[in-house]
Amino acid sequence: MFNSQNSPFPLMSLKSRALRALSQREYSRVELFKKLSEFESTPGELEAVLNELESKGFLNEERHAESLARKRSEKHGVSRIRQEMKSKGVPQPIADKALEALQDTELERAKALWSKRFGELPLDSKMLQRQTRFMMYRGFNAETVRLVLKHAPAASHAEHEL
Repeated sequence: MFNSQNSPFPLMSLKSRALRALSQREYSRVELFKKLSEFESTPGELEAVLNELESKGFLNEERHAESLARKRSEKHGVSRIRQEMKSKGVPQPIADKALEALQDTELERAKALWSKRFGELPLDSKMLQRQTRFMMYRGFNAETVRLVLKHAPAASHAEHEL
């Protein structure tokens, strides 16, 4: 039941390891399974532990998805967060529900990020491409980026003459 191979906590059970990990942050079931699978001594033991933690409310996919969405929402768009959730094994319906609220604030969050990073309209096509790439890499769709740049405050002429 215990695995002492290369571990700073050699006498911890799977359940203890899972609770320790969950006390530090939220995990999806898939992430926790990957993290703890190397410590499983008998087949099916980890599944039983995860089922128990899920039934007691320690492991919750909805809570994990909401936490991830909230944490990433300031710097990333919905598509980037959705992709991260997919890579972490969050089921699609749960991810959609968690990201539903972010859809309404997508434009405001994109404007805030753009303003913090750039603050002024691009002066040439090279700068426009750079700003567009930055925003799209962060997960904002092309229409949102276009709206951000369209409604961005123009820099004053005095600043450009300097």
